[in-house]
Order: sequence, then C-alpha cells, then structure tokens
Amino acid sequence: MSHTMVEDIRHVRETRTSGGAMSRRRRFAWIAIVVSDAGFFLWGLMAALFLQYLPGPGGRPILIAGYEGFTHGSWAALLATSPNTAAFITMVFRLFGAMCAIFGILGVLIAANAFRRGERWAWWALLVGNTVAYGAPMTYDRLVNAIGPFEMTEYLGIGLVYLALALTAPFLAAERQSPRTTS
Repeated sequence: MSHTMVEDIRHVRETRTSGGAMSRRRRFAWIAIVVSDAGFFLWGLMAALFLQYLPGPGGRPILIAGYEGFTHGSWAALLATSPNTAAFITMVFRLFGAMCAIFGILGVLIAANAFRRGERWAWWALLVGNTVAYGAPMTYDRLVNAIGPFEMTEYLGIGLVYLALALTAPFLAAERQSPRTTS
C-alpha cells in the first residue's frame, strides 16, 4: 500500500479538530516524545562527555558497574593490568553515548516538526527509531547485569513513546474519522 503527498496532507487535515486546532492526543503525543527523546539525548551526551559521572546501579559509574557485572572482575584490576584495554572499552562506550545523543536529538526534531504536523512517515520513523535506540542500552543493561534506578528511566521513556504512538497511530480509524477542517 503506497501513499502520496496528497494523502499525507489529507491525513494532516483529518487529524485536526473542526477549528483547525491540533487534537489533544497529538499534542500530548508530540510533547511526550520530545520529553522522552530529550532525556535520551541528555543521557547520550552525558555518556559521551561525562562518563565518569553517569550513575549506574549502586551509585557507581555505569561503565564500571557494567564491566564488573559482566566479567565479575574488577575495573581497578583491569586498569592496573591492561590500561589500553580499559581505554578502548571507555572509548567504545563514549561512542555509544554519542550515537544515543545523535538519535535523541533527531527524535526530538522529528517529533517537534513532522510528527506534530501529522506526517505519517514521522510516526513510523519514531516507532522504529525509538525501538532500536532504546533497545540497545536496555539490552546492554540486561546483559551486563547493570540495572538500577537510573536505568529504569529507559523503560519509562520507551513506554511513554509507545503510549504516544498508540494514541496517534495513523492506521487507526478513530483518528482518521475526526471532523474535517472546512476551507
């Protein structure tokens, strides 16, 4: 099933109320996604630039908690015996943080612009993008046994995104049947 720009424009018009105002669901949804993805951006920025201050379980830095949870070894011992390995692991984690920050800012921009206007491609981009972007750190946390209170915000963030997307799903008949704008 393909759609055209004309269909996208029609969809945008159909998702507005009779006065042309944005539906409450769409307003809640785009703001919720912006808040969630802005938090993801900040987490990624912190991981990329201030890794030593990014808390993990037990208040320890996330990188150390993750390494020790996965290897059952000591980060201090790794630093003493193989500082280049520790530096490499740190660099990879910082790059992972940068990737998260980049996705976060893209998610904010898409949600605040195209998604807010009701463009269908933006809904799908946010669904796939957030699933992959949140899924990566959530999988890491589970694999390295480093889930603490701070990591739970990832579950809250993706839950908020999924709720927002469920409320605005472009393929649900309820949203498409809202009153049309007359012009």
